[in-house]
Amino acid sequence: MTEKQKIYAFYSIAALFIITNSYVILAKESFLFNFVPLLLIVFFALFFALDKALLFAVFLVPLSVPLQAFYPNLDFNIDLPTEPIFVGIMLVFIFKQICDRNFDRKILRHPVSIAIYVYLIWNLITVITSTMPIISVKYWISSLWFIIPFYFILTQVFRKKVNINKFFWLYIIPLSVVITITLIKHAPHYFSQQTANYIMSPFYNDHTSYGAVLAMYIPVLIGFIFNKELKKSLRIVASIVLIYFFVALIFSYTRAAWVSLIGALAVFFILKFKINYKFVIVAGLIVAGGFFGFQDKIFFSLARNKQDSSTDFKEHVKSISNVATDASNLERINRWNCAMRMFEEKPVFGWGPGTYQFKYAPFQFSYEKTIISTNAGDLGNAHSEYLGSLAESGLMGMISFVAIIILIFATAVKNYIRANTYSLKIITASTICGLTTYFLHGFLNNFLDIDKVAVPFWGFAAIIVAIDVYYLKDNKKEEKSLINNTIKE
Repeated sequence: MTEKQKIYAFYSIAALFIITNSYVILAKESFLFNFVPLLLIVFFALFFALDKALLFAVFLVPLSVPLQAFYPNLDFNIDLPTEPIFVGIMLVFIFKQICDRNFDRKILRHPVSIAIYVYLIWNLITVITSTMPIISVKYWISSLWFIIPFYFILTQVFRKKVNINKFFWLYIIPLSVVITITLIKHAPHYFSQQTANYIMSPFYNDHTSYGAVLAMYIPVLIGFIFNKELKKSLRIVASIVLIYFFVALIFSYTRAAWVSLIGALAVFFILKFKINYKFVIVAGLIVAGGFFGFQDKIFFSLARNKQDSSTDFKEHVKSISNVATDASNLERINRWNCAMRMFEEKPVFGWGPGTYQFKYAPFQFSYEKTIISTNAGDLGNAHSEYLGSLAESGLMGMISFVAIIILIFATAVKNYIRANTYSLKIITASTICGLTTYFLHGFLNNFLDIDKVAVPFWGFAAIIVAIDVYYLKDNKKEEKSLINNTIKE
């Protein structure tokens, strides 16, 4: 095709699009045809630049909105434009692997990857035994379009170290836009706690998922600030954005996110001061033993706290331990108790992935219900990643999920010990601290079925595994020496 023919073809296609789009807008009163060029770009990127399509999808995640925001009466829901792109990326990747079979075996054989296989296979088994097979099939497939692109494919993208920081910023920048919109909408309501529950919609379902993501990225921004290998201008920008994120987190009124940052700080100190893992385990067992040994006194003391959620930050912090009158806390306990009762009835295979919200209602006791209790399966699921897995996929379901967390954490600790550059230590520490906020948040909420949280969760895991496989492979002798010295301390 000559240059003149290319120009002619370009203008012909452009004119055809303009005419068609004008007809759709005027005759059908729809603006959806405007998305056709974007879809074509994404389509070609999937085949010829899968890594760029994936990173572009990361940028879109904070800005994605559910389809029901436009068509509230639909019987199904999907996040646009991200989830169709995730599906496309997953299918193209699977097709390429069937043809080429060239995926890095070191990633496939990594302990974290093996734990993910066990998790997915067991969940597939519980799909077969599910009490609601169609719901469970949809739920299991949706987990694939998060895990395959944002864990397996991203490990290959992260073979270039520069892409790790790109991944972080491609989520942070649009999230900053969402924060700006949220604060502008929140200001006329004087940043009230009641308004904070929904003001970030349609981008985030509620303040808890919004707060969870903010907490995950705060350690990352702190890492940028202290990474002396980065340009000073970038570190200054990170400092400004960090303040912005803290402001957003405060006005999100998400108590679980606030607490999770304290846990992340504890993990940082464990890494920084190379605290012996035996001491950490013993301390954890002592705390657990103390809790169970004095649980009656602890719950009696907590029952005396009558402080409910409040716009006053001091009172709001105090309400974290209120299990007497705070409706949010009491509803969580109600959902947890339902999950345990569901587990007791089906301890091996559970009720099926994604079924909790449809099955928990009969397991509620009248005296445990609150003013926000419902039988409709809305207002969240089990409010716990761990108990949710326990109820839906049985004991093995929860164990397989916990195994993923343990192996991610163990890999991160190993990376931190083995890292021979300050930058790698910072990236490892900030990533595992960010993940720790969600490991802790997972006791109180469950968001891994939504793109806003699933993308950073699996992406952070991919960073830790990629560092282990691609950046530390030449340090085997040094690794053994450092690990032995750390254990002896």
